[in-house]
Amino acid sequence: MPHTLVLNLLPATTIQPGYLTGKHLHALFLTLVSSVDQNLGNQLHEQTTEKAFTISPLQRSDYTPPGHTLQWEYKQPIPPQTPCWWRISLLDETLFRHLTPLWLQLNPGHPWHLGPADLHITSVLGTAQSTQPWANYCSYKDLYDQASDNCHSLTLRFYTPATFRQGRHDSALPTRECVFNSLLKRWNHYSGIPFPETLSQWLFSSRFDLFTQLANDSKSKWAGCVGTITYHILGDEDPVDPTVIKQLNTLADFALYAGVGRKTPMGMGMVRRIYG
Repeated sequence: MPHTLVLNLLPATTIQPGYLTGKHLHALFLTLVSSVDQNLGNQLHEQTTEKAFTISPLQRSDYTPPGHTLQWEYKQPIPPQTPCWWRISLLDETLFRHLTPLWLQLNPGHPWHLGPADLHITSVLGTAQSTQPWANYCSYKDLYDQASDNCHSLTLRFYTPATFRQGRHDSALPTRECVFNSLLKRWNHYSGIPFPETLSQWLFSSRFDLFTQLANDSKSKWAGCVGTITYHILGDEDPVDPTVIKQLNTLADFALYAGVGRKTPMGMGMVRRIYG
């Protein structure tokens, strides 16, 4: 069962911009895991293949970035006592169960470290909230059962830069193959409900409002896309099989949990389906 959890945080000391990168937030997540299961933390640290989690950049609760995006770069430090939130998604139920003691035994007075800064986890949200749409959970079976088998329009919004590996290079263009093959790979790896690898052939981009943005870490820069794109499910001559439509709708709904493209465990490729 995939989960997307939102941690409400309160920094006790100033967080400098250099410690708000994906690398440092990734390290904080591994610290959280290791606090309840050191072996699991080590395994996740050493894992180089498909990873069972994604994270978001740290977000200030008192600030909404323009243009339906999230903030992934900071030029100024975050002052102490500034309410923040941080999204973690878990694609593997086993990983969620291992971390359950952390949520159940949460001590708001215990400091966690983001570089030299101290943070306190004040609460954890695991269900959908009217004021916090990034928290939710749903079994893989329910994601599939609840997906439409007659909706031909799939609109995705990219909230942090998404970039896709093509051969030896990265591409910022969210082609149908890049986006839906990324979702399909993660779905087939974790769901136990395998879909065929040819699904993206039925998709055609119909409208988009996209722009490129740079995402930086200490060593590199990536050009990624943010904004919205709509794909339509179309057949060549005959109507598309309702099973194919249902599978593609499932993958679009799954995007909330899985993200797309590269470096989702460091805050890139946060995406969700939107309607209307």
